[in-house]
Amino acid sequence: MREFHSWVKYRNRRGSLHVGMRVERAAGLLASILANQGRNTKLRPEPFTPADFCPHDDRHATSLERAMEDWA
Repeated sequence: MREFHSWVKYRNRRGSLHVGMRVERAAGLLASILANQGRNTKLRPEPFTPADFCPHDDRHATSLERAMEDWA
């Protein structure tokens, strides 16, 4: 049980052990940096985040009600 808890702590601190997810998060970070460099602050006052470019990341999942409110 101690080993399980140590892996949970590791995952919470460092992220998923899934290589594809780690690559996606790294690409999302780079994409957010590039998008923020060319961002029009009048049209989009809030900066892009890596979560904006990581469609498979479930840590930033939104609720159905929030999605309907945002996309309506």
